[in-house]
Amino acid sequence: MLSVSFGTVIWTTIAFLVVVLVLGKFAWPSILKSIKEREESIEDALRAAEKAKEQLQDLKEGNEKLLAEARQERDIMLKEAREVKESIIAEAKDRAILEADKVMAASRESIRNEKAAAIAEIKTQVAELSVLVAEKILKAELSSNDQQNAFVEEAMNNAKLN
Repeated sequence: MLSVSFGTVIWTTIAFLVVVLVLGKFAWPSILKSIKEREESIEDALRAAEKAKEQLQDLKEGNEKLLAEARQERDIMLKEAREVKESIIAEAKDRAILEADKVMAASRESIRNEKAAAIAEIKTQVAELSVLVAEKILKAELSSNDQQNAFVEEAMNNAKLN
């Protein structure tokens, strides 16, 4: 069995107290200080992590807002582009209709002018043909001098009567 002597217990206690006093005087303050610093650094790291988490959340929300604004701007730009496209198409149609109307009016005017010129030409040709026919008829009827004298006398009588 174990036997313990009274002297060993005293010297062990004194050694223990000396070690505790030396540790208490020199080691414990620096150990406690290191533990406290470590605790503070952990708390600072946790606060920094929480702050970073909040900043990340803020950035996420900011990004979502920016994306929503970008989508909204894109939609507005697309709508404006559609409106511009539709207005350009409508304007082009209006111009095409005006040009077609102008071409039709010019064509109608040209047709009227050509028709009037053709009618005038026909009238001139009819008048010339009438004179030629009348001349031929008169030559055939007035081929002799007696007929010519009778025709002239009749024309003079008619002229005096009018």
